Amino acid sequence: MPVAAVESYDLLMPPTKLPSIDATSKAIIELLQEDGRRSYSDIGRAVGLSEAAVRQRVQRLTESGVMQVVAVTDPMQLGFQRQAMIGIRVSGDARVVAEAVAAIDAIDYVVVTLGGFDVIVEVVCEDDEELLAIINDRIRPIDGVMSTETFVYAKLQKQLYNWGTR
Repeated sequence: MPVAAVESYDLLMPPTKLPSIDATSKAIIELLQEDGRRSYSDIGRAVGLSEAAVRQRVQRLTESGVMQVVAVTDPMQLGFQRQAMIGIRVSGDARVVAEAVAAIDAIDYVVVTLGGFDVIVEVVCEDDEELLAIINDRIRPIDGVMSTETFVYAKLQKQLYNWGTR
């Protein structure tokens, strides 16, 4: 299964030129958020466009980085018995540490924050031994990492990606 990756972007400094998203493109995004396998012809009927026109819009939206269409999985059912959020306190430039942490394959989410932690990451592991190795052998040795605090997931209560386009 392909893995989707979102390239780094600065939430405080929006891109200088945002892609133009009209009401029809927003409707297409929302329909795909409901069901990423929905056919272009079905979407076209819902928004009043041809299948080809929907295909072109979806291609533009994905190429511009506005959206991704991916399979969202349940890590537990795939053999990953441990998920955790790790808060990292940094001395120096948090962006440099975030970049180094983002290079670790097991880490699927990296955010530079402005709160109690400088960087927050999410990790999906097969077991506690792998989690311990990632923290002790991969994260803590990174220059600038002062401390980590790990929040082990007991249960994934809700995980949705259908917040719409507002």
